[in-house]
Amino acid sequence: MSELSDAATPGQGPNTVTTNEGIPDDERTFAPSAEFISRSAITDRSLYEQAEPDLQGYRAEQAERIDWTPPWTQVVDDSRAPFYQWFVGGRLNVSVNCLDRHLLTRGDQVAYFWDGEPGDTESITFRDLHARVCRMANALRELGVRKGDPVAIYMGMVPELPVAMLACTRIGAPRTVVFAGFSRAVIADRINDLGCTTVITQDECWRHGRTVPLREAVDEALVTCPSVTNVIVTRRTATPINWVDGRDHWYHEIVANQSAECDPEPMDAEDPLFVLYTSGTTSKPKGILHEGLLEPPTRTAPGPSSSGTARPFSTPRPPQSTHS
Repeated sequence: MSELSDAATPGQGPNTVTTNEGIPDDERTFAPSAEFISRSAITDRSLYEQAEPDLQGYRAEQAERIDWTPPWTQVVDDSRAPFYQWFVGGRLNVSVNCLDRHLLTRGDQVAYFWDGEPGDTESITFRDLHARVCRMANALRELGVRKGDPVAIYMGMVPELPVAMLACTRIGAPRTVVFAGFSRAVIADRINDLGCTTVITQDECWRHGRTVPLREAVDEALVTCPSVTNVIVTRRTATPINWVDGRDHWYHEIVANQSAECDPEPMDAEDPLFVLYTSGTTSKPKGILHEGLLEPPTRTAPGPSSSGTARPFSTPRPPQSTHS
């Protein structure tokens, strides 16, 4: 599979405006529909008006929506501008803010509705998701993964994917998620660029009614990835796969006897959270480091609704379905 698998062919569409230099120059704007606005967390410009007179005060107010242990003592340190340090002295954990803080009031509310191919479904509550994340986090620690150790994830859209992402977050291990349609060369590039010691994948995933051999692609990639010492494999189709004793671990086996509680790693607001790479279609892929600061997303995505409604994690109906 190429890196452009399932993507549109690059080029100019019929509505693209081109300058004399041949560079697309499109200044059109597309206003959201009234129906879209009605379902949005932010529906007007009041936030801009609130923030403009006192940006630091506004950011401090929004940061109070997050659970900190201990809280920050300074909103921003600009002594080394333009290298700013946000929420100095504060410690937090993203998985705690995603899961633990909801257990008392929303523990039995569904966090994920999952529909996969070829028709299996799951409804996962916050309590269940928290337990799964803690078991996976404990398993990663048992394998020697510690704060700061990068982990590569190459999976389809299965429930184990967000579990793995949040488990890495819980123990402070920065992750990079590689799209399940990318080739073995792309997988190797990401692993080697970060120096990942652990890869989380699955035997195969479903895509438009057929299976895609993810583990096979990982095996081919790891030929050139000497840093990897652990490969965790989710069993999805039960297709026989190559196995390396001592390195490879079945996902369901390593989490089976783990505790459903896991102490979260305290993280600075600007500690690494994950690395997201550009596609590489125009040049060498560039890794963009995202830090654990949650203040902006908590304002634009304030959390699960009281009605318990949620958007499906994936859909089983080809051709709209995603890798699962």
